[in-house]
Amino acid sequence: MAIHLRSAEEIEKMHRAGLVVHEVLTALKSSVRPGMTTMDLENLAEEKIAGRPGHPAFKGYRGYPCLLCTSVNSEIVHGIPSPKRKLKEGDIVSIDFGMEVEGYYADSAVTVPVGRIRPELQKLLDVTRDSLDRAIETMCPGNRLGDVGYAVQSLVEQNGFSVVREFVGHGIGTKMHDEPNLPNYGEPGRGARLQEGMVIAVEPMVNAGGHEVRMRDEWVAETADGSASAHFEHTVAVTSNGPRILTRPKDMTGPSW
Repeated sequence: MAIHLRSAEEIEKMHRAGLVVHEVLTALKSSVRPGMTTMDLENLAEEKIAGRPGHPAFKGYRGYPCLLCTSVNSEIVHGIPSPKRKLKEGDIVSIDFGMEVEGYYADSAVTVPVGRIRPELQKLLDVTRDSLDRAIETMCPGNRLGDVGYAVQSLVEQNGFSVVREFVGHGIGTKMHDEPNLPNYGEPGRGARLQEGMVIAVEPMVNAGGHEVRMRDEWVAETADGSASAHFEHTVAVTSNGPRILTRPKDMTGPSW
């Protein structure tokens, strides 16, 4: 399957979708607190996009029932919001959200502490976010997909954590999931060469314990050993001026999240 190279106009459309994603996730991130349910987050997201152009990317995708994925503690990805899932002090929750606007998609995720968390959990969040930043830095024309995956893997493993191998980043554009796939591990100098116009959802998923995954049901993936897992993601365009994060404002600087 071909890798699509996006025009400047297409990238701007993806950025418009990405700004909605960033606004919603920023609001949800600041709203997380002990005692709320993951369905409370879902309802807040629904309020935030009411009346906006475009459509939530996940709801109805292969039958998925919600706008958000809310994955708590040992859940890696695809946790389904529920009024029965109450967040407790010391939990962590990954919030994953995407939008389609004018036929183009953007996708992002952030993992948020619930109240005060243990230092080792904070380290997991920090390292996962930093691995995303390091991956994004490598997304320049001429580098390879293996360079990006290695950027994640090397930092994660240096800190005693492990990268999930069953789930990967992905191309994104007029479809939610497109070519190429981007594993969060790899060898420098290997894989497809990055070209101007490529747009990829970069999403490190990092486990505090082993990398093995088990499926609780048809959607929810969790760590096989019950260890905590963190997930950060941005939609990133490869440009002649270096990587451009499409799921945050243009003038925003500093850490990705």
